[in-house]
Amino acid sequence: QVQLVESGGGLVQAGGSLRLSCAASGTIFSINGMGWYRQAPGKQRELVATINNGGRVNYADSVKGRFTISRDNAKNTVSLQMNSLKPEDTAVYYCNAVGRRTAWSADQNYWGQGTQVTVSL
Repeated sequence: QVQLVESGGGLVQAGGSLRLSCAASGTIFSINGMGWYRQAPGKQRELVATINNGGRVNYADSVKGRFTISRDNAKNTVSLQMNSLKPEDTAVYYCNAVGRRTAWSADQNYWGQGTQVTVSL
């Protein structure tokens, strides 16, 4: 069973920084990609950043230049460095992984429970 656990959320003032981390554990054959999504109150869940095994990254326009996603493939962890935070970044941030438990399994989408990020004025 694969489990994703997020950490690093909290309260920060506008302009400050936070670093989110996510660790995948359990029986895993391979993880094809990992990323971060967020959901603010009253809004749909949206992509923040993703990274595949080759290091290719994808960012939402709203966070480009401020957020940096990184991954340690050997440890099956992914991090999100968030700088110059704005109040509109306030949301629950969810870790995501796409992978397979065995070589013959289909890719499956895994989600963490989420970590709250609150940016105050």
